[in-house]
Amino acid sequence: MEVGIGLPNAVRGVDRAGIVEWARRAEAEGFASLGTLDRIVYPSYESLIVLAAAAAVTERIGLMTDILIAPLRPNTALFAKQAATIDALSGGRLTLGLAVGGRPDDYEVSEVDFRSRGQRFDRQLEQMTAIWNGDRGIGPTPARGARPGLLIGGHSDAAFRRAASYADGWTMGGGGPDALAGSMEKLNAAWSAAGRDGKPRTAALFYFALGDDAEQTAHDSLSEYYSFLGDIGKQIAAGAATDAATVKQYLAAFEAAGADEVICFPASANPEQVDRLADAAFG
Repeated sequence: MEVGIGLPNAVRGVDRAGIVEWARRAEAEGFASLGTLDRIVYPSYESLIVLAAAAAVTERIGLMTDILIAPLRPNTALFAKQAATIDALSGGRLTLGLAVGGRPDDYEVSEVDFRSRGQRFDRQLEQMTAIWNGDRGIGPTPARGARPGLLIGGHSDAAFRRAASYADGWTMGGGGPDALAGSMEKLNAAWSAAGRDGKPRTAALFYFALGDDAEQTAHDSLSEYYSFLGDIGKQIAAGAATDAATVKQYLAAFEAAGADEVICFPASANPEQVDRLADAAFG
């Protein structure tokens, strides 16, 4: 199982060091990928721009949106072009984790209808596939020829269908190892129904903060980010890994559940978190 690390693009107070220095350290420490979270109504850094910056200062590490809310990018041709550009310039390191999201306020400020986001997403996947295949005259060509890596997020039957129809697999945007294991049956069934060979790629995530005041840091950052979820947001904050033993426990449990990659997302923008996570995960 591969271990990635999230960029702190959605942590309040993030600055250049939290993106540029973080990316350099993550590559040096041997993490498989850099992940981003996506929100509009929040003082976060935009995911694709952040990954472009990370791509410019790294050579090997993967770049993953986990997830990007695709229907909030209503100009699908431009969105596909932006993704193909990052993929080409990074040498094929981009994996798009895409989903519909669940926050009406993000849709309201984007002037996109929240209720029809699923239908919009289906159309986007069709259009982007055609663009990346070269059927619309829109370049550049993604580095691997057909398209960037693609994972679909969400827990609905439609999400598993999209993963099987368009993507390399599925990413679980929240939940523990038991939830991942419980979703594998639906994912594999959709994969078989679509006539796909092999097995779908699966990714998962958890949150962490390590070092002094780790519990307080995780509580403050994640409780604020997930405040719209009420008590569930508090549970997410309480479930963050705040010591090395818990990091190892989570990684082992996700591997046992069948994850191909786990991205550890930070609750702090201090680049020292990269080194602390590496010690916990690989030491």
